[in-house]
Amino acid sequence: MMKFAKEVIRPTHFEENPNTSERQRNLRQIFPGAIGALDGTLVHAIVSADQQTRYRGRGRGECYQNILGICDFNMLFTYVWAGWEGIAHDARVLTKVAFSPTSGFPFPPRDKYYLVMLLMPTRVVL
Repeated sequence: MMKFAKEVIRPTHFEENPNTSERQRNLRQIFPGAIGALDGTLVHAIVSADQQTRYRGRGRGECYQNILGICDFNMLFTYVWAGWEGIAHDARVLTKVAFSPTSGFPFPPRDKYYLVMLLMPTRVVL
């Protein structure tokens, strides 16, 4: 899948597309300099019995793969990285992928950025 993704999913240019919808233009006004959104998600995975503990997700004990994806404002994927175990935190996946020389992570230009939503575990004290 990763070999396929490298051929099909390509980073877009970072200039604004003149053929954007009003909603997309509004988002660009709210987030000037943003070129897209970056987030992680869990996808169901079938793994061998000896690997299931690492890939077990929260909830019903099923196995998941953690996938990092970047979309532009046209809702097109510009980057995808799959394969991390389900128990890996989004922040860990992002850090490892962004700084791996073989991942091809598309760093934005100096004056641009990705919108990112990383949910950090919190502790509530009553």
